[in-house]
Order: sequence, then structure tokens, then C-alpha cells
Amino acid sequence: MWATYLIRSTLKVSWQSLQMQPWSQRSSAVADLLNPAIIAAAIAAAAVQYERRDHTLMPFELSFLVVPLVLHRDTRTSLPTRVDSHLARWVTSNPLLAAGFGARAKALTEPVREGIRFGLRCGALHLDGPHLSGQLRRRPAVVGDVTQIISKAGFVGRWFAQLESSATAFALLGVKV
Repeated sequence: MWATYLIRSTLKVSWQSLQMQPWSQRSSAVADLLNPAIIAAAIAAAAVQYERRDHTLMPFELSFLVVPLVLHRDTRTSLPTRVDSHLARWVTSNPLLAAGFGARAKALTEPVREGIRFGLRCGALHLDGPHLSGQLRRRPAVVGDVTQIISKAGFVGRWFAQLESSATAFALLGVKV
């Protein structure tokens, strides 16, 4: 039910919701880090790896967890390197990062929605009911943290594929919908 709400609220079909905020109205830090193309690429990388690992499409709502996990540098660098490391173990090993995760995820809701809309328009993301598939056409640019963000997003996609449900990830990370 809440997945349907997230999809509907993200894909509002009014003209205003399909327009991105003009770049001239964004600070350079926001424009760089919350760039819809980077967010769409991160979600696409997660969706590709989720599907490769689980042979099913990634639930749409996991996009709202992938992005805050990989954009926040301290969180990204603390993620494990092995997929067999369980999310619950990471949460208990990183209490300070996990404690602020819910607020970070909530603060990134609108940029994630914007990234999803951008990804759908440019073909990096495809919606199939309550699930997303991704398509990355080329390797990400080696600029700043972009390569690491995309790489870790793929890892998070594989990591989430081993969970029984999206609700488990939301609960473990302290994100309330």
C-alpha cells in the first residue's frame, strides 16, 4: 500500500512536477551532489545489481534507501565490501550513522523523486508495476566521488536483494513512512 503511495506521489503527472528546478536557483553544492542524473544512475546501478542477484526487479521503494546510503560519504565509506555481511550487522556496527539515517532519507525524498523522474525520461530507469529496472549505458565519469557512488549503489542493490522484504530494510534503517 505505501509502495503504491510512493509511486503515485513520485510520478505526479502535472506539468509542474515534471519540470526540474532551474539550475540557476540551486547552490553549486546542491547542484553537484543532488544532481538528478547522478541520483538516477545510482538507482539504476542498484536496480541492475538487484536484478542480477535476485532475478527479480528491485522494489520501487528501495530507491529511497539506496540514495541516502551512497550519497553521504561517511555512510558510503562505512558500507561493507562483502554482500554476505548482513544489513542488521552493519546497523549495529555503525550506530551513529544509523541513528541519523532516517532523517537523511526523509530529507532526500524530493531529490530521489526528481532523480527517478529524470531516470524514467532518459531511459536509465523503467517502471514495471511496483518495481524498477535499470539500464546503464556506459561507465560513469571519473569525476569526484561519482565512480564510488555508482559502485556502492550496485553493492547496495545486491545487498538488498538478499533481504526478505523492503520493509525489513526500512525497519532496520529506522525509516518511517
